Amino acid sequence: MNAISSKVQEDIAYHTLSKEEVLKRLETTEEGLSTSAVDQHQQRYGKNVLKEAKTKSLLAKFMEQFKNVMIFILLAAAVLSGVLGEWTDTIIILLVVILNAVLGVVQENKAEQALEALKNMSSPQARVRRGGQVADIKSEELVPGDIVLLEAGNVVPADLRLIETASLQTEEAALTGESLPSDKNAGVLEGSDIVIGDRTNMAYMSSSVTYGRGVGVVTATGMETEVGKIAGYISEEESEVTPLQKKLDELGKYFTYIILGVCVIIFAVGILEGRELLDMLLTSISLAVAAIPEGLPAIVTIILALGVQRMAKRKAIIRKLPAVETLGSTEIICSDKTGTLTLNKMTVEKLHINGTTIEATEALSSMPGGELMLQAMTLCNDSSIEAGEGKSAEESGKTRSGKAIIGDPTETALVDYALSIGFDKREQEKKYPRRTELPFDSDRKLMTTIHEVEAGHYRVLTKGAPDVLLSKCTHINMDGEVIPLTEDHSAHIISNNKGLADEALRVLAFAYREYEQLVENPSPDTTETGLVFIGLIGMIDPPRDEVRDAVAICRKAGIRPVMITGDHRDTAAAIAKRLGIIEDDSSVLTGRELDQISEEDFAERVSDYSVYARVSPQHKVRIVKAWKQKGKIVAMTGDGVNDAPALKTSDIGVGMGITGTDVAKGVSDMVLADDNFTTIVVAVEEGRKVYSNIRKAIQFLLSANLGEVLTLFIATMIGWRILEPIHILWINLVTDTLPALALGLEKASDDLMSKKPRKSSSSIFAGGVGIGIIYQGLVEAALTLFVYNWAHTHYSEGVAVTMAFATLGLLQITHAFNVRSNTKSLFQIGWFSNRYMLWASLISGLMLVLVILIPGLNNWFGVSHLNLVQWGIVCAAALGIVVIVELVKLFIRSSGKGKAWD
Repeated sequence: MNAISSKVQEDIAYHTLSKEEVLKRLETTEEGLSTSAVDQHQQRYGKNVLKEAKTKSLLAKFMEQFKNVMIFILLAAAVLSGVLGEWTDTIIILLVVILNAVLGVVQENKAEQALEALKNMSSPQARVRRGGQVADIKSEELVPGDIVLLEAGNVVPADLRLIETASLQTEEAALTGESLPSDKNAGVLEGSDIVIGDRTNMAYMSSSVTYGRGVGVVTATGMETEVGKIAGYISEEESEVTPLQKKLDELGKYFTYIILGVCVIIFAVGILEGRELLDMLLTSISLAVAAIPEGLPAIVTIILALGVQRMAKRKAIIRKLPAVETLGSTEIICSDKTGTLTLNKMTVEKLHINGTTIEATEALSSMPGGELMLQAMTLCNDSSIEAGEGKSAEESGKTRSGKAIIGDPTETALVDYALSIGFDKREQEKKYPRRTELPFDSDRKLMTTIHEVEAGHYRVLTKGAPDVLLSKCTHINMDGEVIPLTEDHSAHIISNNKGLADEALRVLAFAYREYEQLVENPSPDTTETGLVFIGLIGMIDPPRDEVRDAVAICRKAGIRPVMITGDHRDTAAAIAKRLGIIEDDSSVLTGRELDQISEEDFAERVSDYSVYARVSPQHKVRIVKAWKQKGKIVAMTGDGVNDAPALKTSDIGVGMGITGTDVAKGVSDMVLADDNFTTIVVAVEEGRKVYSNIRKAIQFLLSANLGEVLTLFIATMIGWRILEPIHILWINLVTDTLPALALGLEKASDDLMSKKPRKSSSSIFAGGVGIGIIYQGLVEAALTLFVYNWAHTHYSEGVAVTMAFATLGLLQITHAFNVRSNTKSLFQIGWFSNRYMLWASLISGLMLVLVILIPGLNNWFGVSHLNLVQWGIVCAAALGIVVIVELVKLFIRSSGKGKAWD
């Protein structure tokens, strides 16, 4: 037979083929591959490993920090200053650039561990049958065609088509999102479009065997497995720039054009007026330095970093710095169900006994037949309670009883419920020891255990599927009495079973029978017959208590929650209704239905659906991309391997810190330390605050820089030599930086989470920021030029330059208080409500003044001492901008434009 290419291997729907067809296609037999065939297959397919993650070197990360237009302009200014002998300017500029690069590397220096984590999930050993002999080999040596033997506790080492099963169950939550183990069989399935969670004759790499045993033939290895394909999606998806990064890049381009244009005009005017070439070059450098907010990249980074620290205290761990800002503009939160919206722990919710359905919170043990029900729940059960005292809720998987219980999720839920009402499985096992059993069988859908009640008296306890178990019953325990099971009884039980199932509960039925002697070799035909029906139990993986409130807050904040899960449609819909995500089933779509919708059609209809059930990893990516095509900022939460591609594709991936796999956490931008959906809302609020504060810092810096540019431009056109490059740099570094950082610590407004998210397309200059920059920059320039002109006519040139320098610096310090709000009065906000601003102003003002006062230092900066009158004029001008801006704010509020400007 010809070699099977990886492409053909990928396209073959092995779940639709019979055992004989599968073995034939893979050139193998039930006895396994021969040694020569193994060698051929290894050469053909390679090792059963996942590709390593590509990591960037420290140098590469450092160099990436310089890929910024404003940085390029600053470097050019530094070089030109050095050529002209202005070494002080060169050193200061280079220090600013290097500091910014170091900050960027420190925050971004977390290597991508997703693919490595995927690799570690695969089983290191595999038991195979080769040439009729069973042997344990390294899983990386597996090839398509190998026969693998599975038993409880094994990790599936590759993708397998099962050819033999005996009560086999595998736990696939990390891959499919379904919280319950999946029953497996070797039968043929129809339909090549069956999603992974419904392929009951397949076992997939990284899933674990929870029960039974099986034999499978390897159909895919390495990167061709389902986990491998996820690894491929992760490595293929390129990281996208955040909305803020896009805005800052655009800002850099605008500055380039403005700076070049102004410099050319100034240079041309100077040459035409006959000024010296060197003098005009220095003036152009001054303008370039004045125009560029060289501290902006560093300040934005620091504000984001401060936001990261605050969020960490509130259980939201940021892995990638820009995620803070992206959170603030989130419009869609696509959330996995299992473990994110729910507890990922099956829980008894309702019981049907004595013809009545009751809540699990009601006192079962005191009801007639209640003790029998509890006996059946705990004794016909293979789970076990860990030795020792109870653990915390998180340590024990958030169980009701606080105990760590080991076993099948359904069975542990039964034991946990019994424990929570004081009925201990361990005590019951001592009192009624198990003597023999009929293990659960997926074909029989029943499990039976036989216990010794007392000498010569035995009790059969049976649990299983309600319809099957009911057919085995002839009597019913009603109010503590055993009476014949009538058609009315059966109809009533069937109706209640349907009612529980309609609520998306997983329903189990329980029955018993008394024996006078122990059956030596029990069989279903002799033991599971003539049973007495006890009752029904409904279980579900319940939603987290706090999530409903979090969903309501999201809706109030204009954020749409979307559930994406591998679980069944009814279960997903029921949970979504409880949480307030949907009101009816019309908003639910399954993965199979999604496959029938074209890309173009789905992009139009994506807003019609809020719940997606039985989906594959590819579906999740498709859903996220469809929302992004609508221009929405999408956050995706998840904890499983199956969530990783969508986490990577989304604008912001949110991993779960407790239940999340290393893979999910590795590709996430943010990790929730408490796995609490509510923490996402907290993070969104923090993100909105960070973005609002960054806009304030940008408005402050750009209005200050515009004031500097206009001051220099107008002065140069008039013929004044008002400020040197070193003056501008000192103002930008000292009087700009600290107040801008203090703005980054401004408190959030009370109505922050009642506003709609900002659109990703909205300008960073919207909401009065752009207009504020322009008029405030004009005011700064006018006041500075006024002081210079007045000083120039009354004092020496040195004093005039010093007063202009001091005025411009102090203007920017007082102006920082103005931009704390574009509409609210500073007196309403409070001068002292941001203590960081007070300290920043004091330190910045002191550093500005000391340059003027300290002998020697003032000579280096080319400034001179001022007397009290001169300082009085400077301070009056600096406070003048507060008066002017307050008047503008008053006009805005009185004209009713406050909301548009806020």
